[in-house]
Amino acid sequence: MKQNALKTLIKQAVKEAIQEELKDILLEAIKTPKQTVVESTQPQTIIDGPSMSSKERRVAYQNILGDMHNQLTSQDVPKPFNPQGAMPGGDLPSGEVGMSQIMNLMNSK
Repeated sequence: MKQNALKTLIKQAVKEAIQEELKDILLEAIKTPKQTVVESTQPQTIIDGPSMSSKERRVAYQNILGDMHNQLTSQDVPKPFNPQGAMPGGDLPSGEVGMSQIMNLMNSK
């Protein structure tokens, strides 16, 4: 038997089986007494917090951060970046790339 003929045969059999089952389901749904469903919904209450102006929000963030914003600067980052361990790029030779080299790469396009 060819593959296409088998596929069409299976499709027809599946269609017939589904149609028979749907007929049975619909007849059963019609014959059973209807039950009324009563849904009760409770209104949701939305609690709005106190609205803050941008100045009040800034002060709140400063209070959260405390003195940390004065302590952490770009000077705290170790120079030069030297990856160690089994990180991707960890096997690259040591050295630095200057901004002029980066700009030359960007301008070459």
